[in-house]
Amino acid sequence: MVNAFVIVWRESLEAMLVIGILSAWVNGRGGGGARTALWSGVLAGLALAVALAALMQGTLGILPDEGQEIFQTLLIVFAALLMTHMVLWMRRHARGLRREMESALDNAAARQGAWGIAAVAALAVAREGAETVIFLQGMASGAGWGALLPSALAGFALAGVTAWAAARGLRLLPQHQVLRASANLLLLFAAGMLVLGSDRLISLKWLPPGPDPLWDTSAWLDDGAGAGKWLADLFGYRARPATANVVVFFGFWLLMAVQHGWPARAVPKSAIPLHAE
Repeated sequence: MVNAFVIVWRESLEAMLVIGILSAWVNGRGGGGARTALWSGVLAGLALAVALAALMQGTLGILPDEGQEIFQTLLIVFAALLMTHMVLWMRRHARGLRREMESALDNAAARQGAWGIAAVAALAVAREGAETVIFLQGMASGAGWGALLPSALAGFALAGVTAWAAARGLRLLPQHQVLRASANLLLLFAAGMLVLGSDRLISLKWLPPGPDPLWDTSAWLDDGAGAGKWLADLFGYRARPATANVVVFFGFWLLMAVQHGWPARAVPKSAIPLHAE
């Protein structure tokens, strides 16, 4: 699935770029002990992400059918909101990432030595990994893991190639513009996940549907097959939407338009940004 491919590519690339920043700092100012601490922190961050995935799967396994439906619905909505927050955060803070991260490493190394370096690396990688796990689990609740895994693995492989190209200084594609375009695509995915979440909330009777359907375009573009199904899976298209679906979809984009007009906030000096662009 395209959404799993793009999400894993984006999140994995950010994690690899963050590791690159940390590695460059260690090579320039650290030493053998700092390098060991760095990679120990990276492994610890990956372990935390894997533990989160296992916890989520375990939770689903012990819940009754209705509990699983509720858990999956809440997870879909949370994943969409987290994805939106990630994109908005990146738009405002990414420019100062390297400076802020190096400053955090300087402080951590001065106060806690190798343990501080390991902690910064672990938190950075764990955050990216945790976001990926939540996003994929949210999509798997609607599509199933069998449909997601091949695309997710392909996205991870492409992230490795992209990170290698960036490290080698290749400029075949303008990296900043590529990541900006991918951020906009993630917002489209988030809107689609919110519509899916609204469908499930309606089925649970937690959200009143309103007039249903509000319109019917199935004769022109059915959301059950072909291009219509592709648009439904990726971006939340509905041929026969309930009013609640329409309110959620257009309300989301109205909020994004309003947010785009807000002035960007300065990066707080006390913040430790964990995303890379």
